[in-house]
Amino acid sequence: MSRLVPLLLAAVLLLAGCGGPPDDADAPGLAAAAGGPMTFVVGKDTTSYFQPLLDRWNRAHPDEWVKMLELPEAADEQRAQMVANLQARNERFDILALDTIWTAEFAEAGWITPLDASMFPLGEFFPGAVKTAMYKGKLYAVPYSTNAGLLYYRKDILDKEGLKPPTTWAELREQASRLSREHHIGGYAGQFLPYEGLTVNYLEAVQSAGGELLNADGTTATVDAAAQKALDFMVTGLREGWIPQEALSYKEEESRLAFQQGRLLFARNWPYAYGPAEDSPMKGKFAVAPMPGADGPAISTLGGYNLAVNSSSKRQKSALEFIRYFTGPDIQRLVLTEGSFAPVWSRFYDDPALIKDFPYLPVLKDTILRARPRPVNANYNQISLVIAGNVSDALAFRRSVPETMTRLRQQLAQTVRTP
Repeated sequence: MSRLVPLLLAAVLLLAGCGGPPDDADAPGLAAAAGGPMTFVVGKDTTSYFQPLLDRWNRAHPDEWVKMLELPEAADEQRAQMVANLQARNERFDILALDTIWTAEFAEAGWITPLDASMFPLGEFFPGAVKTAMYKGKLYAVPYSTNAGLLYYRKDILDKEGLKPPTTWAELREQASRLSREHHIGGYAGQFLPYEGLTVNYLEAVQSAGGELLNADGTTATVDAAAQKALDFMVTGLREGWIPQEALSYKEEESRLAFQQGRLLFARNWPYAYGPAEDSPMKGKFAVAPMPGADGPAISTLGGYNLAVNSSSKRQKSALEFIRYFTGPDIQRLVLTEGSFAPVWSRFYDDPALIKDFPYLPVLKDTILRARPRPVNANYNQISLVIAGNVSDALAFRRSVPETMTRLRQQLAQTVRTP
């Protein structure tokens, strides 16, 4: 937990620099606007598509001008900086882009305001995405983008070998092990740095082996044989070398770049990685498939962003209108076409024109429909730290798999009992 301290200090410094209206060169006459400016807080915009979308709103709503404040790429660091401000009941952050798993914590703490569900076309959204925005039967956020893990693979190499992408762990192990040697390339990597990304990768493996770490409402630890099978598989990959050691330092961007630069045969990543790969020398050399599981396609962990209103904001009405606009069909199409993110409107996944440009959409739709949300618990951040910390120890060979399972079971049981 000590590494969060500098992040909390950074949040204080951010507050000193992000308040007040922009200068006249950026938004003439805004200082007198009753509904703005508003601050939209979001994780690092790695595809540089957010600002053009905000520009569309700002041109149409000059009295409700929105400024974007980017936080770090890693979800853990985003949360730390948001929490530092929300705990102080600071009003400067008006609209919050929340990782889907934060809804329960932020709602329980009173940091985000409940919303009128009838104001949003929730029936157009994936049901799983809507579920992540609910807490205790109330809507506290609105789904903006959804997410599910996909397998990016070197189609050129597999085609040359007469192979299809792996559908099971055994196939992934065989292909990654043999072809990485023959083609002098890394075998497989996901997000294995000890942060929320590692928690997600491990949860996917556990689910794909037929198990779970916690029950559906996140109140009981259920670490089982499948959890050990999943960890054994990941540790084996590192021990045998088809998961390269450098993968232990990978977050999303590091794994994206490693694949995009031709250093990996297989990579687990979110849909956003597709667009940058298409705009790189990797174009025409890769494709996307469902993640492999123990005996068939994996069960991904549902991810994405939800938009919420800071309960301390003085501009809640304007913030709500912005969220209605930003989760509407026009922007949702641009979420895909400009950002390569997965929109929450399910109808876009059946659009022939979009499928032509984004051929992975049918695979992604099926993956999203089968994906599971992470356990709903107001103490989820601590739960995730326990999972990532223990799994990281095993992957780095600091602790055996059986020892890790014992510690993980004990620590999770204690964490879910902590109020």
